[in-house]
Amino acid sequence: MIVRLLCIALLATVANAQDFFIQLADPQFGAVTNDGDFSQETANYEFTVANINRLKPKFVVICGDLINKPGDPAQLAEFKRITAKIDRSIPVYAVPGNHDVGNDPTPESVAAYRAALGADYYSFRQGDIYGIVLDSSVISSPTSVQTIANEQEAWLTAELAKAKTSGARHIVVFQHHSWFLETPDEPAQYFNIPLAQRQRYLKLLKESGVRYVFAGHYHRNAFGKDGDLEVITNGPVSRPLGTDPTGMRLVIVRAHKLDHKYVGMGEIPYQYPPKGR
Repeated sequence: MIVRLLCIALLATVANAQDFFIQLADPQFGAVTNDGDFSQETANYEFTVANINRLKPKFVVICGDLINKPGDPAQLAEFKRITAKIDRSIPVYAVPGNHDVGNDPTPESVAAYRAALGADYYSFRQGDIYGIVLDSSVISSPTSVQTIANEQEAWLTAELAKAKTSGARHIVVFQHHSWFLETPDEPAQYFNIPLAQRQRYLKLLKESGVRYVFAGHYHRNAFGKDGDLEVITNGPVSRPLGTDPTGMRLVIVRAHKLDHKYVGMGEIPYQYPPKGR
């Protein structure tokens, strides 16, 4: 009986540990050469996809800036070609970035994104994760897309209410811009979201039980907290802008928390999670 209980406990631990996902950000085809070509991004993303297929995460989220020049057909085609190589058993969730819909998005640029890549905001369920994808560009710069921004905010409010009663252990938000890089009251700048929008949305997220937001855009890693809410900013697949290398974030889904670590392309483990984790 004791042996049987130990076996059951071990199996439960292994099953829990194997439930992990991968976050990517900024594959951004064309960024390295300012749209001259995208050979470096192709090499980086091909390598990334090969490792995704080997590690076999539960799902993958790509947090924006899929390409560098909004609407560029060659960049879009290359992003889609390589993404299609991801094992069909691994769901892939794309997130729009400012290089996908524009720094100042318009109804036309958002419509073009939707036609090429699908919805710019939506939700999904994967095991204990209730994922919510946001179009942070229309939040950050709503001037020309106020109707879309209002529609998304109303949808988010309703979706968070639904998520709270869904039975999911973790409500997780994925977006391109970080609400903040280190502290919730830091000054507004290019790499975070303006204070007025930031304060309103952070209040909504915290009241709804969201504890994790994963973002990109910064091309470096950053981490900050607002009470129990963690904002995790991921390094890029394409061009780094700091000392952090190109890479991916590995996220283990546990009963009461998410454990995550960023690994550079030269540090991707042979298997994940490690045995016994």
